[in-house]
Amino acid sequence: MGTDADHLHHLLLELVRTAEFALLDELLPGRVLSMSQLLAIHELDLHTGISQRELAERLGLEKSSVSRLVADLEVDGLLTRQRDPDNRRIYRLDITEQGRRLHRDAAGVLHERYERWASAMTEDERAGLAVGIPALLRVMHADRHEAG
Repeated sequence: MGTDADHLHHLLLELVRTAEFALLDELLPGRVLSMSQLLAIHELDLHTGISQRELAERLGLEKSSVSRLVADLEVDGLLTRQRDPDNRRIYRLDITEQGRRLHRDAAGVLHERYERWASAMTEDERAGLAVGIPALLRVMHADRHEAG
């Protein structure tokens, strides 16, 4: 088991190291996005009106990191931030039309990349990923909940 865990460890480190560059490199011409920004836009397009705290939980980031992230996205015109009328301590976040457009464009480019990568793999390789990735995510989520 040790050798398998070591091999998986190295593969996962290489995947994480490569993923952000492979996913975000020239994603949209003239637009630099971090993985956190892209994930935040995705969450806000799916869940309108969530609080900054909820966004932090969904992204697995500290509140201070999300506060800076939200401020940057607001300056870029990708979201709006308004105080909750029922609880003035809470900010509610809504994606703007520009944010929706960015999400849609980025999703289209990423989908094309995923299709290209999948078509370069064999059927067995794709089937292995389709089983292995959900299994890995399942145990990672379970481990995170046990630790938290």
